[in-house]
Amino acid sequence: MAASPSSLRVYRGILKELRAMQGQHYKQSLAYNYVTDQFRKNMVTGERYCRAQREALHASQSYLCLLASSRNHQALHDLYHGKGERGPEEVAGLVGVRLPTQPGGKGWEK
Repeated sequence: MAASPSSLRVYRGILKELRAMQGQHYKQSLAYNYVTDQFRKNMVTGERYCRAQREALHASQSYLCLLASSRNHQALHDLYHGKGERGPEEVAGLVGVRLPTQPGGKGWEK
């Protein structure tokens, strides 16, 4: 793709997401090689204007959105799922409210 700020931003964003998913050795992955090859293959000069370049930019922006959304979904899933049964106090704390207490000490509250 052309060296426009938009395409460079998308390219760097995709590499950032790959690095977040795969760790330090992301440069040895097939995904890294494919993304790099596609961006190099679709580079154009300032004199050339084609529809394929815009389509490639749109596809790369969509892929970046998919990677970022998948990472955010996984973070939310890890935060709110997989902890088993929660008590009423913990659930109330998650949504930002407190459970009412019984005034007068009936003996059932903590």
